[in-house]
Amino acid sequence: MKTFEKIFITLVLLSTMLAKSQQVDWNRINSETAINIINAQNTDPSLQTSSVSQVVQIGDLNNADLRINSKTNIMVQQFGDQNSIYFNNAFSSKEAKTAITTQGDNNIVDITGTNSISDKMHLNVQGDNMAVFMRNY
Repeated sequence: MKTFEKIFITLVLLSTMLAKSQQVDWNRINSETAINIINAQNTDPSLQTSSVSQVVQIGDLNNADLRINSKTNIMVQQFGDQNSIYFNNAFSSKEAKTAITTQGDNNIVDITGTNSISDKMHLNVQGDNMAVFMRNY
């Protein structure tokens, strides 16, 4: 009987904790509101001084293959399905800040290396079935 009481008390406590959790109105969330929230975060100066890389993917079968060094600050945003981003900066000792956004389906962005021209680059790809290959040596 004591086991039943412990289980019952545990379930009551868990249900009260879940009832107080944040409620999400899923009817108000769509791709446009998600993009607006992310863009508002991008203009925040406190995020620009951070050395933390961020990857946001909204859609199905998206891929982000990032090979970066400790000085690389990259922000990747993919909105759509079957998008791929390949970014290789692992062999450069230079600091790099990059932002890549793809909107659409079946897009490929392949970037290798960094240099002074590509530093602080913002690449926006909008559309379907596009491919961008960039080599920086």
